[in-house]
Amino acid sequence: MKAILLIIALFSVHAALGQKLPAASFAELEKRQDSLRVMSYEIINGKTQEVRSTRNDAFIPALVKALKTPYSFYFPFDSLTTMAKVYPADSTFRIFTWPLEYDNSTFRHFGVIQMNTKDGALKLFPLFDNSDYTANPDTITNHHGWYGCLYYGIIQRRYFNAEYYTLFGWDANNMRSQKKIAEVLTFKEGEPVFGGPFFSFVEDTVKKPTRNRFILEYKRDAAAGLNYNPEANMIIYDHLISETGEEAKKHTLVSDMDYEGFKWQAGKWVHVEKIFHDALEKGKVPVGVPLDKSRSNLKEPKTYDEIEAEEAAKQAEKDAKKKRKKQ
Repeated sequence: MKAILLIIALFSVHAALGQKLPAASFAELEKRQDSLRVMSYEIINGKTQEVRSTRNDAFIPALVKALKTPYSFYFPFDSLTTMAKVYPADSTFRIFTWPLEYDNSTFRHFGVIQMNTKDGALKLFPLFDNSDYTANPDTITNHHGWYGCLYYGIIQRRYFNAEYYTLFGWDANNMRSQKKIAEVLTFKEGEPVFGGPFFSFVEDTVKKPTRNRFILEYKRDAAAGLNYNPEANMIIYDHLISETGEEAKKHTLVSDMDYEGFKWQAGKWVHVEKIFHDALEKGKVPVGVPLDKSRSNLKEPKTYDEIEAEEAAKQAEKDAKKKRKKQ
């Protein structure tokens, strides 16, 4: 449980919101936050599933009641450390998410999208976790069919006068595996839409179908990253391999310290097969000098063959210089 609390704390992101709460609203929300904090603690730390579920059932309406306070969007709810909070760059909404663990070590997620309204009135979209009942996770859904997870990051992109919000989530899943998730959130006629044909593999050596949602599932006690890297201006994630040579068994997958990614291009995230190039090429013994990451340009990643060609050209130039000197 302590690990989940730590992860939620690390995943909470707060925007710098300029408008201040009216004093009366702030005082009201401070009081409500105190009672919410007690309930939220038990959602994570309750010793039995019954306790955790009961506290969660009480927490949801209490949170909605608090959010009905005028201009509640500007109250950070910092004391609710069991909730992850993400805001896009334009602060047009925020998303709260939190987990509920069952006794069999599986998880269900809960959440809400709160819109930033001009008059301070509440506009809310409750999120209903449908992931356990979805045979095909590569779907486009609304807030009623949400693929539940704990959101730890969000980035905003604009294309053809439309806003695209890429969300990064974590799902503790079960005793054998965990998941990292990337999906694009859009709004159609004011309603949230999760997923869409945004993850393209058109530049891969072996072409794969475009995905509506990118899911990285791997061994429960392993570590794997999936997040936006601002320096590289890309989504970067760990390349996974099976410890047992059984790639189809997700609970056997671990990082091999190599990296893949996605670059934003013409309104889609286009897959990049290899980000860094100082790892050995698969199936080959070491040759030449590995590329120094400090000299690599992450904004324009190169393939292994391109780097190898550059090194060969440099060597050819050196050889030509030596030949001219001898002449």
